[in-house]
Amino acid sequence: MPEAPNKALMSKRFRGFLPVVVDVETGGFNSKKDALLEIGALTLKIDEDGHLEINDTFACHVEPFPNANMDPKSLEVNGIDPFHPFRMAKAEDKAVREFFKFISTDMKKNDCTRAIMIGHNTMMDLNFINAAADRNNITRNPFHPFSTFDTVSLAGLAYGQTVLSRAVEAAGIEWHSDKAHSALYDATKTAELFCKIVNRWRDSVGAVWI
Repeated sequence: MPEAPNKALMSKRFRGFLPVVVDVETGGFNSKKDALLEIGALTLKIDEDGHLEINDTFACHVEPFPNANMDPKSLEVNGIDPFHPFRMAKAEDKAVREFFKFISTDMKKNDCTRAIMIGHNTMMDLNFINAAADRNNITRNPFHPFSTFDTVSLAGLAYGQTVLSRAVEAAGIEWHSDKAHSALYDATKTAELFCKIVNRWRDSVGAVWI
């Protein structure tokens, strides 16, 4: 099937929303006070069989915003040294603008009106992205302000697991613990999990969304 019709299908699949899988690494759990340190994201596409698959990726290390809090316990878990000279981190303003441009470009290609965030415990990721946009006066936020797809709920339904690593393994997807807590790695595994669940549903009931 030619590429263009597949792109047109994406605008119909989720009510005009472009699905974007996102994971962030942070300096804590408070989106207003704690640093945003990494963004990992993937857009999705529909193949010739009507299945979702990974399309493109975005990854960026982010400099802590001025006076940002960074909980040592959170940094111990994600293994990030926020001021390491080889992080090649970008200022939060630039990182978020580039991230939104990445999404907006794919939205236009697929005739989607807005993006919808997919993640594992998605509200934390959405809150951090929204807080960073607000801090930097970025008004063109492509994401729906509160609607999300959360693989915690989907994996609980499909596999009886809510922890990402266990859900991924229950779905028959490879998981490497030593790579976990990298934003792009966790986002990639979340994307693979989401696609597998959605494709399993499509195969069982057909393309009812067309």
